Amino acid sequence: MEIRRAIVFPGQGTVGGEVSGKIREVVRQQIGDGDVPYQLSVFARSVDLLYELGKHEITPDVVAGHSLGEYAAAHAAGSLSLEDGVRLVAERDRLMNEASEQNPGGMVAVIKADPQEVARAVEDFPEEDGVVVAANFNTPRQTVISGEKSALEAVGENIKGRKVPLEVAGAFHSPLMLEASLAMEYLLEGTEFGEPEIPMVSGVDGAVLATADDVRLALRNQMLSSVRWVEVIARFEDLGVREIVEAGEGGTLVRMLRDFRSVEIEGRGAMGLLA
Repeated sequence: MEIRRAIVFPGQGTVGGEVSGKIREVVRQQIGDGDVPYQLSVFARSVDLLYELGKHEITPDVVAGHSLGEYAAAHAAGSLSLEDGVRLVAERDRLMNEASEQNPGGMVAVIKADPQEVARAVEDFPEEDGVVVAANFNTPRQTVISGEKSALEAVGENIKGRKVPLEVAGAFHSPLMLEASLAMEYLLEGTEFGEPEIPMVSGVDGAVLATADDVRLALRNQMLSSVRWVEVIARFEDLGVREIVEAGEGGTLVRMLRDFRSVEIEGRGAMGLLA
């Protein structure tokens, strides 16, 4: 099968939005009529946009998600049911918020710095001085570090580039999420996954997830692992992708594509295509 179009799904840091139809009813059945948790609002909006794209015959040849977005990608691939996706994301939101309260921290984007320089600075930071990791290798010009705030400040002083604190609830993709990760592992083991009907690329290492167990393992590992979006884009290139459509609000992943100077892939937002 020729692979030309990827549909990708954003994670934390983007915004949710209004949803309709089946997804709204499934969310209501899961949480009642109360406020929709943040992560669930992002997941639901992504899935809603996926469905709307499908009505216009804009369908993916391959899918991928950034962090939280991997749950929407797993659903788009046909591996995770909508009901299970809503349930798991609602629990993920709860567990990560609890972990953030118990182990406070944050995330900082480092702009226009060599990713390897950032990684070395993190690796050289003494463990006894605090927790800090390279959490997201988003583009050749943007790396995100995550951990305790004192450690983030100390490491930031030793790294070139502009530092931008992210508006997130905690130190995601760091050891401070260990308790949440263990709880999610238990939930994932009790969830039925199907064989992917559409190839899904892992946000952890850029691997193509070919089986139900591959998808389950990717979702299990992602909470403590770095997001390597640079590997996702490299895999898309290898597969022959020429167009990326972002199913989410804000266009974060489309904007990041601009940093890949040598990549000839067009990025488009679902909102613009559906306008």
